[in-house]
Amino acid sequence: MKLELIDISIIVLYLVTMVMIGWTLRKKARQNKESYLMGGKKLPWYLLGLSDASDMFDISGTMWMVALCFVYGMKSIWIPWLWPVFNQVFNMMYLAKWLRRSNADTGAAWLATRFGISGPGVKASHAIVVAFAIIGCLGFLAYGFVGLGKFIEIFVPWEMVQPYIPFHIASQYVAHFYGIVFTLFAMFYSIVGGMHSIVLGDLIKYIIMTIGCISIGVIAMVHLHSNGTTLHVPEGWSNPFFSWNLDLNWSAIVPDSDKKIIDDGYSLFGFFFMMMLFKGVFAAAAGPAPNYDMQKILSSRSPKEASKMTGFVSIILLPVRYSMIIGLTVLAFLYYNQLHLPLNQKGYTDFETILPATINNFLPPVILGIVLTGLLGAFMGTFSGTLNAAQAYIVNDIYLKYFNPGASNKKIISMNYLTGVVVVAVGIFFGFMAKDVNEILQWIVGGLYGGYVAANCFKWYWWRFNASGFFWGMAAGVAGALLMPYAIDWAFANGYITVKLPLYWWPILFVLSVAGSLIGTYATPPTDMAVLKSFYSTVRPWGFWKPVHELVMKENPAFQPNMRFKLDMMNVVLGIIAQCCLTILPMYIVLWLKLPLLITVIILVIIVLILKRTWWDKLEN
Repeated sequence: MKLELIDISIIVLYLVTMVMIGWTLRKKARQNKESYLMGGKKLPWYLLGLSDASDMFDISGTMWMVALCFVYGMKSIWIPWLWPVFNQVFNMMYLAKWLRRSNADTGAAWLATRFGISGPGVKASHAIVVAFAIIGCLGFLAYGFVGLGKFIEIFVPWEMVQPYIPFHIASQYVAHFYGIVFTLFAMFYSIVGGMHSIVLGDLIKYIIMTIGCISIGVIAMVHLHSNGTTLHVPEGWSNPFFSWNLDLNWSAIVPDSDKKIIDDGYSLFGFFFMMMLFKGVFAAAAGPAPNYDMQKILSSRSPKEASKMTGFVSIILLPVRYSMIIGLTVLAFLYYNQLHLPLNQKGYTDFETILPATINNFLPPVILGIVLTGLLGAFMGTFSGTLNAAQAYIVNDIYLKYFNPGASNKKIISMNYLTGVVVVAVGIFFGFMAKDVNEILQWIVGGLYGGYVAANCFKWYWWRFNASGFFWGMAAGVAGALLMPYAIDWAFANGYITVKLPLYWWPILFVLSVAGSLIGTYATPPTDMAVLKSFYSTVRPWGFWKPVHELVMKENPAFQPNMRFKLDMMNVVLGIIAQCCLTILPMYIVLWLKLPLLITVIILVIIVLILKRTWWDKLEN
């Protein structure tokens, strides 16, 4: 343990500050439901964007990305397309403003603008999206909980803490104990202060995190280049491009890396990439999932600011985050022999512990405290944003809708408090059931979100799609996702498959969801035309809306339809390329690969100049 008094003081000061923020802003948050859950829809786009980016900068995801960078090198920039990370580009170019025009409070409330408040399947569609949102939030809470515990366990060895704990904890639950302790801090300020304290806390965390990430990048550059040191990595490690096979040979360097590639199921990288891209495009086109990302968009002041907010996320998140990722990866390579023992404490190489092990061994005092504080803040930010989203769905879409529509403001706030505590408790329970970060991540992105895609694509682009279709599409997909882990285990145990990767099962979920959507849609009447005309006139989507468009134009010849499909798609492609450039830019800087760095900067500048004319200048108020 290398923590010194100054490092501990920085961490304690941060935790105390978060508690004080929640306590100070509690009165502002208690003004009304909208103030508590959405900051009164008065927060500026750059603060919401910074908060959204901070929520995405989590410990668990960063530990996973450092492990990927170590094993897969530059090719690791593609693997987060599993989410997919480029969903922010789709949101930025058109989906964020479509969503914000509804003026809804949650994704479930948004459904009323699309399908109405009565009719076949309306209540069922509302119920299924609420269930999906809550399940997803609980999954992300468990995901963050597991990652935080593994992270703290390296810095605070249990043998140093055990004498001061009046009860026994089995070694396999030490990480969970640490997770519970720090979860309580995040729970307090997010539940008491609501969206106002979450955004302010995210701002403080982002400043700390930026200082820490840049410091790590600089330290890695000094260690790598001061003595002309070179990284001992497989051929092709520093090349982001790939062929059908991965072709990284680790056998003479870190043999366990070859085993990890096989276990991950990424050896046929070309096939993996195609599956990931196929899923990613549909998932991004489906719009934001009902989590903290959607809540930040709905909390923005206008559709124009919603677009700006989502565009801002990639700019302020990716270069900073990948400065840390490549910096820690470089340090891990340079001093791998010193890390070998902590990485193998469990009898195998746990690549997810590279991040904490490297930080613990090679960062100087003060910088160590700043980085640890930033990463703890990253957990707390992600946790609080996810918790806020879960509270919004339970209180708005269950309690107020079905149990107490006329609840007073005091009762609504009390219900938010109670809901927050219960959600945290259930999220921790799921965290105990999970084996590791990657297990939860793969289920969320490859399974649960696979069941979300088809129905949520249809709702934007096809007029005939109705509430029954939405329910049955979501039900088929989510039920398949919940059963998928058992099906994969059975198929693996009986030798039918050799890789337990949910992504490869995603097409089955997608087909099930499409079938449910189509059967449910055509088995029931279309949505009321008055609702469709209102939606089309307000949201102004492009797609297959011809019958509705003709009626709207007949009633209002001055209506301006959305003719931006080609322009939006061009901007999406340019945005994805720019996002990749922002991701790889700090990696080229730390490794000081001059020619690729120059090419990346030139591409980025050209795209920015184009998007200034094709996107920024065309944003509507």
